[in-house]
Amino acid sequence: MDPAVSDATVGRLPAYLRAAIELGTKGETSVSSERLAEVASVHPASLRRDLANLDIAGTRGVGYDVKYLVSQISLVLGLNHEWPVVIVGAGNLGKALANYPGFAERGFPIAALIDVSAELIRTRIGGVEVQPPEALADLVEERDIVVGIVTTPPEVAQEAVDLLVAHGIRSILNFTALVPEVPPDITCRSVDIATELQILSFHSQRGRAASSGTGVPLGLRADE
Repeated sequence: MDPAVSDATVGRLPAYLRAAIELGTKGETSVSSERLAEVASVHPASLRRDLANLDIAGTRGVGYDVKYLVSQISLVLGLNHEWPVVIVGAGNLGKALANYPGFAERGFPIAALIDVSAELIRTRIGGVEVQPPEALADLVEERDIVVGIVTTPPEVAQEAVDLLVAHGIRSILNFTALVPEVPPDITCRSVDIATELQILSFHSQRGRAASSGTGVPLGLRADE
């Protein structure tokens, strides 16, 4: 991908892909930038600029070819082949992710599960056997694993990330509250579900206060 393409653009591409697939399943063969932006919940100008940066052009008066959009965005995102995944941490969240079929459907099959618990090791989750940390080196090589997901308790998340990095995993998705330190050549994205829910709570509360006068208006404490 062109290094000039911003992280913000990359972050919007999955929404464009999802919107194009949705339109395609409805039988639409072409789509205007306005319609695609509406389905993707973005501004039309941002969408046109993003697609232009990727050399994806529409036809004046017709719009974008839906099949071409799906093909090109998938290619840019690297979804034209599989990226095997290892999950470190086979607790409740790790189990839920391992059992989620959407990862494999989108090119990210769960190839391995790692945990330190003797009770979990050798059990199977989502058809994959849980292995101890010392098995990771062989698993990465045998199953060509390139992506790691961390779902451990926060206090051992850095250790889990270090383990992945030490075994050649350069792309990591962290689901713990800890923001781990990684070398500059490693891509690590953190998703703190509790924080995201708190942000949703802020917006819900603010909207309620504005529309009905209830809730806690911005700038006031709950006991005021």
